[in-house]
Amino acid sequence: MSEVVYNVTVNVSDEILEEWLQWMESSHIPEMLATGFFNKALLVRVHAFEQGGKTYAVQYTAPSMESYERYLKETAPQMQAKTELVFGDQVHSFRTLLEVVSKFGR
Repeated sequence: MSEVVYNVTVNVSDEILEEWLQWMESSHIPEMLATGFFNKALLVRVHAFEQGGKTYAVQYTAPSMESYERYLKETAPQMQAKTELVFGDQVHSFRTLLEVVSKFGR
């Protein structure tokens, strides 16, 4: 089985941007990694035309499709609900799943 990358692209309103970044780095991403379904994460800024707020992508690498599917069943609803509870409609996200075909470099 190949690795998969669970990509969450998020548009964050300017009013809560610093709070959201701090929460992601100190709470949400560590909690996602602590589930055991992912072995690494990457938080990146998306540089594109935005009509408001800033856009980021968080990429969580799972060792297999099975691990990702277990995350979806066992943990995803609670993790997504936490984000909605903390930030409400100040963040808008969409999710994609990427399958790693080849790796290059370090």
